[in-house]
Amino acid sequence: MLSAFTARPIIELRPKEKPRIESVLAYGDRLFVGLSTGTLRAYRLQDTHSNDAVGDEPSPDEEAKLLKEEEKFSRYKIEQLAYIKEVPALVSLSNGLVSFHDPNTYQLQEHLAKSKGASVFAVTSNVVKDEATGVPQIVSRLAVAVKRKLLLWSWHDSEVNDENPEFTLVTGIKSLTWVTGTRLVVGLTASYVLIDVEYRKVSDIVGPGSIGGGPGQDSGRFGVAGMGYMGMGGMVPKPLATRLGEGEVLLAKDINTHFTNTEGEPLGRRQIPWATAPDAIGYSYPFLLALQSGKGGMLEVRNPATLASLQSLSLKDATMMCVPNPYVSLAHAGKGFLVASEKCVWRMDALGYDDQIEGLFEKGLYDEAISLLGMLEDALLRDKSGRLREAKMLKAQALFDQKRYRDSLDLFTEASAPPERVISMYPSIISGEMESTKEQDDEAEAEAKEKGSEAGSLPGTPSKNDKKRQPSPQRSIRSKGNGEPMAAENDDNASLLSVPIVKNFRRRVLEGKELRTAANELRGFLVDARTKLQQSISWDGSIKEASSVAEAEVPVEALLVPQQPGDERSRQERLIDTFRLVDTTLFRTYMLASPSLAGSLFRLPNFCEPEVVKEKLLESKRYVDLIDFLYGKGLHSEALRMLQEFGKNSKDDVPEALRGPQRTVAYLQNLDPAHIELILQYAHWPITVDPRLGMEVFVADTENAETLPRDRVLGFLGSIDRKDKQLETRYLEHIIHELDDDKSIFHQRLIDLYLETVKCSEGKDKTRALEKLLELLRTSKHYESWSLLKKLPKDDADLHEARAIILGNMGQYRQALSIYAFDMGDAAKAEDYCNQVYVSEADSSDPTSPARKASTSTSEGSLIYHDLLSLYLSPPPPQQSQWEPALDILAKHGSRLPASSTLSLIPESLLIRKLEEYFTTRIRAANTIVNEARITAGLRKTVDVEEEVKLRLGSRGRNRSVVVTEERVCPVCHKRFGGSVLKVLPE
Repeated sequence: MLSAFTARPIIELRPKEKPRIESVLAYGDRLFVGLSTGTLRAYRLQDTHSNDAVGDEPSPDEEAKLLKEEEKFSRYKIEQLAYIKEVPALVSLSNGLVSFHDPNTYQLQEHLAKSKGASVFAVTSNVVKDEATGVPQIVSRLAVAVKRKLLLWSWHDSEVNDENPEFTLVTGIKSLTWVTGTRLVVGLTASYVLIDVEYRKVSDIVGPGSIGGGPGQDSGRFGVAGMGYMGMGGMVPKPLATRLGEGEVLLAKDINTHFTNTEGEPLGRRQIPWATAPDAIGYSYPFLLALQSGKGGMLEVRNPATLASLQSLSLKDATMMCVPNPYVSLAHAGKGFLVASEKCVWRMDALGYDDQIEGLFEKGLYDEAISLLGMLEDALLRDKSGRLREAKMLKAQALFDQKRYRDSLDLFTEASAPPERVISMYPSIISGEMESTKEQDDEAEAEAKEKGSEAGSLPGTPSKNDKKRQPSPQRSIRSKGNGEPMAAENDDNASLLSVPIVKNFRRRVLEGKELRTAANELRGFLVDARTKLQQSISWDGSIKEASSVAEAEVPVEALLVPQQPGDERSRQERLIDTFRLVDTTLFRTYMLASPSLAGSLFRLPNFCEPEVVKEKLLESKRYVDLIDFLYGKGLHSEALRMLQEFGKNSKDDVPEALRGPQRTVAYLQNLDPAHIELILQYAHWPITVDPRLGMEVFVADTENAETLPRDRVLGFLGSIDRKDKQLETRYLEHIIHELDDDKSIFHQRLIDLYLETVKCSEGKDKTRALEKLLELLRTSKHYESWSLLKKLPKDDADLHEARAIILGNMGQYRQALSIYAFDMGDAAKAEDYCNQVYVSEADSSDPTSPARKASTSTSEGSLIYHDLLSLYLSPPPPQQSQWEPALDILAKHGSRLPASSTLSLIPESLLIRKLEEYFTTRIRAANTIVNEARITAGLRKTVDVEEEVKLRLGSRGRNRSVVVTEERVCPVCHKRFGGSVLKVLPE
């Protein structure tokens, strides 16, 4: 059991003394004790607990020093005491009358006459903001029960309020409990009511069993009537109530309990499993207290959240408790309280919260530790978040030992447990090398504990840590038959060492179906840990900047195991090691439980151990997944070597997808230019086996293929294809025609390859190569014309047109036309060449003065036709004049020829009628120019008329009237118009 409180007797009446203790009150360092004879004793409490040595208990006289004994305080027994600081007054209930006494002299100040016949009263003090001024003030209230009536008094900043409301209830009042500064729970004979003194509202509280208040939500725990004390000569249990934390209220009558909020609404919580009815209940932050006199005086400490019993203290004949008012001071200030019997008063000293948490850890009460940590304030604990996280992880280990793997791993995930701690609970098939390390640590720790237990403990005052490491024989641990530790019987404070329990969890043997189930649940934890690690570390191993990392509830350092002495790894190295452990374990988990899902891990960046993955995948013959993994880890050389072996292998154990060069080509296409050496090394085999498929490595429509170093690729392809150079030609055509590469070396090389093909081949191959050569010569400007012209033989009829194109590119149009007209004898091609030159010159000239508008134009486009005409009419020797093509040129393009020079070329012997078409063309061209000028002039005149109409007749034109009166002023200078000149603005 938990040792949350220790009882110290501070006042003990001698057994032969007749007076009995009837009431106690503690306020500050004062303790007031009311006796059955009407005597009041005042004590000063001494703080001796911190100065006491272990095992040396102080005497009651040292704990409480008697200051004064007022024998004539009252003529009858003092049933109840309270203190109102704001009055100030010491309030007492004696002989059914409430009285006020001086807190210093204890002399009677006033009897509340209206309280005659009172049975109980309750006091509260709270800080309240004034609604009118907003200034905070202290409001104290006194509630007195007189049979069925409830009387109220209040004080605002020491000033009594004249309004004293009264309430008359249906039955006699048995108990009063303030749950807020304005709400009061009243326990009646058979029910409870909630009174709002501010709004004068009374509402019934409906509860189960003996709680009463109308039809309840459910019956008592033992039937509709419950199990009470009613009987012959029996006593009706007193209705009890207390305020808990977080706005909760507990009502208790008999053995029935009911949880409500401060408005009386039920919370739907289960009842407290009390075996006997308590005589008093209270709340000492953060515990629920219950005093049961039926067991000879037993104080029970419970967790109000889980309702579990944490501690039971035997206090002989104890019948009353005095818990400080939680509204007077901070909630946690009430952790010390008093318990009294007729002859003794005990002070309950609370153990430090940190020690309480450690005690729960030692006893394996992880649920209680988690609940207690959730209720306590951060300022009351050292590293609350760390302790809460540790409690969750310890509970998760316990759940794992109980084979509740899903609950265990969900809790590990919630606590952001270090992956190494979780993985170490699994066998070597999951944890790998951690298993051997874990077994060595277990053996070393077991040996150390065995030596420690043999050494025992020496007399004296051991430290807290010594107590944990060296449990005494009286608090030894016995083991159940199933190996789980068990505390010694009848020893509430028996210590359960947490370390052996955790190690027992780790030593669980997992096999078969149970191992696969546990591995499946581990996957979710590892994926969550992987996601958290990604927030702090990139896949290249670099630490992300703090500005780019989203703020997490648990820092990423929580996923790392504590750094041991001698471990000199940096934070970055530890993160990478942890990430590597997570990914490798996730891979092992996939391979054990769901091998088909392992591939999804490899297609993403990961930190898996390559050797572990290769070994597992080769054993299971999952070659496709192995290639994906090697690609993701950048082990391209090994992956390509294996792909080449698989591609050449025709055995049945090799998957169909890996046979042949297809997979190798696809792998090479995914490599960037930085791996050009590997690409050229392993592309040789696919190109040799299937040139068309192999060339896809270099000519595919991918970014990697487009950005490869083209000179190296070209040299590689030239070294493979030494005969017909088809591979080299195909690659050059790809980069020039599709990728628009303008490097002259590539254009020149492709022209050379075409020339070589034309010279060495016949038939269709020669014709196709010649067509490609001529097209490239026409479209490309990135080759050396002079050097290329030297390579073309003049006597080769197949290359005449190539020579003409090159000469034209060099600006030697007359020589190019001579080749078309005389060497090739093709007048149509000569005319087409002239058209091409004319169009290109017209496109590059000023569009406002096209060459075709002026018959006397001397542009290059017009002269090209003149050159051709001159070649036809005045050919160089030994060529003869060609009249038909010359007349055809005059008929078609006469308007583009200079008139004077053209007529001078025509011999006098030529008949005029043969020049009819020439003159017709010239006249039509001149008429066209004149007509165009007339149309343009007419259009311009129309535009001018439209603009003038808009100006004179439009809504904003000149044709409008403006009235100027004596009152009208100028909108610009704001002066009145006189004899000055007027100017009307368009607006």
